[in-house]
Amino acid sequence: MRSLAITVLSVALLTLTACGKGDGKDGTPPPDGANEPGKDAKPAPQSKGTIGYSALTLRNPFFKVIADHMTAEAKKHGYEVVVVSGEDDVKRQTDQVEDFIVRGVSAIVLNPCDSNSIGPAIKKANDAGIPVFTNDIKYSGTEGAVVCHVATDNYQGGKLAGQAMVKLIGDSGGKILIVHKPAVESCQMRVKGFMEIVDAHNASGTGGKIEVAATLDGDGDRDKGFKVSQDAIQSNTDLVAIFAINDPSALGAYAALEAAGTTDQVKIIGFDGQKIGKEAILQGKIVCDPIQFPDRIGRKTIEMIVKHFNGEEVPAEILIPSELYYQKDAQQDPELKE
Repeated sequence: MRSLAITVLSVALLTLTACGKGDGKDGTPPPDGANEPGKDAKPAPQSKGTIGYSALTLRNPFFKVIADHMTAEAKKHGYEVVVVSGEDDVKRQTDQVEDFIVRGVSAIVLNPCDSNSIGPAIKKANDAGIPVFTNDIKYSGTEGAVVCHVATDNYQGGKLAGQAMVKLIGDSGGKILIVHKPAVESCQMRVKGFMEIVDAHNASGTGGKIEVAATLDGDGDRDKGFKVSQDAIQSNTDLVAIFAINDPSALGAYAALEAAGTTDQVKIIGFDGQKIGKEAILQGKIVCDPIQFPDRIGRKTIEMIVKHFNGEEVPAEILIPSELYYQKDAQQDPELKE
């Protein structure tokens, strides 16, 4: 009897042990490998860190494209991008940099709202051990240090705009307006390149003289571009052309010409190649743009950040050439057929 009792007890213990390998609900064993982590489902990738991006302004679609492509490229490398808009206000952008520092981001990317005054904020990031990168707009001060700047070759693009202007009115000459944004380094380079070509044309003695009637600050904004262009049109009724440093200000200038009934008299050359600018070129509102490639700028910025994190040496500056874009290009552009 004692032997039989021991046998029964042993079977019971074996049964309880087997039940302990079940799913905890009905005591049945789980499928082979069900308790092995990652066998049936891939674990979520662990984030390597966060990159803070303060755009000049997200009201300008150009910077939204940069942000989108930075975000997508960073995700491939395991990083999250936090995007904020500086709203063209250096004080606001400074506060955003300080917030990034508090959050302990891995890197900071800026389109400086002021190419010089953002220096103290960059210095704070440097002191916190956070590398700073810029794109599109270069930091021109000396207080802080930037690892790498990625941008359009704005000087080269400005020269393209100058060549387009000479082609447009070089034979007859005439007065032109420049709608500028002088606080921003990229716009300074655009106007510098533009004026070098115009000055060279005037010095050549061929064709008519191209005279800059006014250079006004349109702040890169459509509404402000409208206002300064309206003022210039009223003061210079013999204007023949306008060079605007980006698409929003070019469209503001066109609205001013439309209001004055002078769209046939005054032609516009812009800069950017945003979709709104390309559409305006297709419609004949803008003659042409030296176009930028914000998608390339965004991806290349992340590429440089990752290289820096990996201990690789990166260049201080990477410039991406622009290309002239006319109505014939717009007619064949797949983006405008979507």
